[in-house]
Amino acid sequence: MAAAALRPAILRHIRLLPTTVAPLAAAAAAGQPHAQALWLTRPMSSHDAQLTRDEVVDRVLDVLKSHPKVDPSKVTPDAHFEKDLGLDSLDTVEVVMAIEEEFKLEIPDLEADKIDSMQLAIEYIVNHPMAG
Repeated sequence: MAAAALRPAILRHIRLLPTTVAPLAAAAAAGQPHAQALWLTRPMSSHDAQLTRDEVVDRVLDVLKSHPKVDPSKVTPDAHFEKDLGLDSLDTVEVVMAIEEEFKLEIPDLEADKIDSMQLAIEYIVNHPMAG
């Protein structure tokens, strides 16, 4: 019973790209048993490449610029949500939720409460292993 519940949880974190599956199927059809062994040694991660810092900065900037209460011309990588952008605590919660959605991750409440600037948001995402 526990294995049945564990399988969906694991499968949510594994992503096979079509470029991975097609060569594996072709090799198996050609009778090459090594193809499966080589595929199984591949790191099992939901992300093939870690996001670069520049990608994270660009995407976080885009999230903030699209927020209705933010003047896009004031958004910089060093901006503070309250002091520079004029956001209140509810707006900050909305921004953090938008960042979670953008990077497809969940930020625990204790960590989310600490994120009050672009720098902190960027650092959190850069250091999060599952950010995509």
